Parts: sequence; C-alpha cells; structure tokens
Amino acid sequence: MISRPSIRARSAVVIALVGFVVGACGPSSATSSPSASAPIAPSVSGSVAPSSVGPSSVAPGGSPVAASLTVGLGYIASVQFAPFYLAQQAGYYKAEGLTVTFQNKIDPDLVALVGQGSIDLGLSDGTSVIPAVSNAIPIRYLTTIYRQFPSIVFGKASSGIKTAADLKGKKIGIPGKYGSSWIMLQALLASVNLKTDDVTIVEYPDFGQGAAVAQGAVDAATGFVNNEPIQLQRSGTPTFILHVDDVTPLPGPGLIASTATIAAKHDAIGGFVRATLRAMDDIIADPAKGVDASIAVEPTLGQDRALQTAILNATIEAWKASGGNDTLGVIDRTSWQKSLDFMTTLGLVPNPVTIDDLVVEDFVKAS
Repeated sequence: MISRPSIRARSAVVIALVGFVVGACGPSSATSSPSASAPIAPSVSGSVAPSSVGPSSVAPGGSPVAASLTVGLGYIASVQFAPFYLAQQAGYYKAEGLTVTFQNKIDPDLVALVGQGSIDLGLSDGTSVIPAVSNAIPIRYLTTIYRQFPSIVFGKASSGIKTAADLKGKKIGIPGKYGSSWIMLQALLASVNLKTDDVTIVEYPDFGQGAAVAQGAVDAATGFVNNEPIQLQRSGTPTFILHVDDVTPLPGPGLIASTATIAAKHDAIGGFVRATLRAMDDIIADPAKGVDASIAVEPTLGQDRALQTAILNATIEAWKASGGNDTLGVIDRTSWQKSLDFMTTLGLVPNPVTIDDLVVEDFVKAS
C-alpha cells in the first residue's frame, strides 16, 4: 500500500500552489506583458482549439507573421537547455517568425508565471502540473522534453544498495518533503512495500544532498540523472542509480502554457515546438552542437567541456523513451494516467481532473 503524507504536508502543497499564482506578481515576475486573456475553446476531443485570429497567424504569402514568446527555463543557464539555445542560435525560431526571450526561474515560479500569463511557456513535469490544474491554475502540458523521469535516487556503490528494497533503514538526503523528487521517492519506496517511515529522511534545503553522499553523511540521495551522479562518477566513485521509471512511469519535464496563451498564440507555440524538436534532433546526431550552443550562452561552462558533454549525453538519454519509441515530443497518456492515479493516492489531487484537463496534444501532432 502506498503511504500517505501527513495533513501538514498535503496542505503545504496546496497552499504553495495557490500562493504561487497569488504571490508571483512580486520581484521575480517577468517584465514582459501578460498574454491576451482570450477564452479558451475546447475541442470535442478535449484538446484546445486554436484561435482563429492572433499574432501568430500565417501571412497571405505563406510566411509566418512575427510573434514574440517569453520562455522560462530552469534557475540557471545549463547545458540541459541546449536545444533551446541551439534553436535560437541556428535561426530555427526566426524561421518560424518568432522572437524568443529566455528567462531563468525555479519551477514553482514557472508554474505561477505561466499560469497568470506573465511568461508564455515554461518547463515543468507532470508532478507539478497535476496538482496545479487540480487547484484551478489554468496551465496545460504541451510537449514532452524528457521522456524518462529525470529525478532519481543515487549513491555510492559501496553502500550495498542495488534495488529499492535495499533502501530500508538507510539515510536518504532530499532537498525537502515537496516536489517531484519527494513524489518520486515515495513511488520508489511504495513499489517494494516500503514507506518513508522505513528510511531516515535528511533534508538539505540548500540542495547539498549530493555533497552529503560524497562525504558519506547519507547512504543515498535524490537527484537528477544528468547532474549529481555524473559528478560523483567523475570523481572516480562507482555509483548506483535507481530509476522510478523501472517501477511506475511519471511524466517528465515538458513545455507548459496557460490556456489563455494557448488560445492567443497557438500558431506561435506550434512554431516554437517544431523548432525546438528540430534542435533536439540535431543534438542527438551531434552532441557537440549542443555543448557549443550552451557555452555561447554561458561561457563558464567551457571551463570543463568534458563535464558538460557528459551531462548533455545523460540528458539526451533522458529525452528518449525507455520502451524504445524515441519519437520526440509525444505525450504518453498512459504514463500520465498512472501518475494521476498515484498522486491521487497521496492526497495531492484535491479536485478531480482528467488527462484532457492536463495535456494538449495538438502541437506534438502538428510537429
């Protein structure tokens, strides 16, 4: 049986999600103008119908009319965002008639800013989208970037941990009891009939759990497949990695937008998706292009090109499906349903939602 978090933990998630939208008008808000708040028109299938007129329409001559998009990425410039950088530098967005501006924000801020229309697009995974939509935050998930859920549990091979069952009685470092890593850890433990009470949770609000593993302060920690374990391995330390995808699929990070923005800028978003997936294909064929594009944005990344290449290679693997279908961008409705069901058991879906309330597949099909 899957354990339930405390009422305090569940309440914190709900309050935080509502607070993101209410409080995001402060200093961290984007400076771009909010998108038009035109009502969204659902189609018969439950997806979002494009607006008939908008700034992203196609001109009579067949070329796209210029449109601007503000896109929120992670909290710092990183090689993990190489497709966006490459699509910008290679002129793929320009070819779609787009002027794209990137901003770096943490995930909670992205959900809030996208929901209120202060930025047009952002990156977020299903474990953030589901409770947000359940709490009436008007966002939808549009395109999958990570086909594999990147949040993992890792540690030194010398710990003797090889499977999720081996976590029993161990010390596990996490940033806090919230977010995708916390949900992933509960799913991983539940898969072998363990609860969070069966392990010792050590919180690292400063995200220092990776260093804690290296120093031996904890036996394992949550992290991202293309970050902490890469650094641990490069130090010469044999490492284990436990993937939640091995036990239950959770939707990885992808592009999100508000329902109002989808209605107002449907064609522009479609162009952005096409250009980004094109850049992902380029990087899969030649990862050096992605590293070069990232260094052009953040020159300090060039100080250890080998590390950036290793991170990008791990990122590329996470873009691909574990089942062998490597079609980029597609939305796996089965994974979304399983994630929705699981999060409901955790009490994180206070108001019922369906998959059609969460995702819009028009953009992927069009691509």
